[in-house]
Amino acid sequence: MEKFEELIQSEKPVLVDFFATWCGPCKAMHPVLEELKNEIGDAARIAKIDVDQHEELAARYRIQAVPTFIVFKKGEAVWRHSGVISGKDLKAVIEQNS
Repeated sequence: MEKFEELIQSEKPVLVDFFATWCGPCKAMHPVLEELKNEIGDAARIAKIDVDQHEELAARYRIQAVPTFIVFKKGEAVWRHSGVISGKDLKAVIEQNS
């Protein structure tokens, strides 16, 4: 996997899902994200970061609840949301930042 810093430098928005394997709401978001990925195609990237495996990233972005979603563009966090969110809302955020 490419380095996180390289990934978030993209001109296109990058939606990062900070999740944990033990988290029920995170599991509920999985099919939502799969469907979103199909809908947006290559308009944006979707990355999943396991907070238990990447504690330093979780700390750097102050992830206190999972799932937390952050949209990055050119290395900047442009949007953030903690908790379950609809695919429709995520798609709207990606389109606003495209």
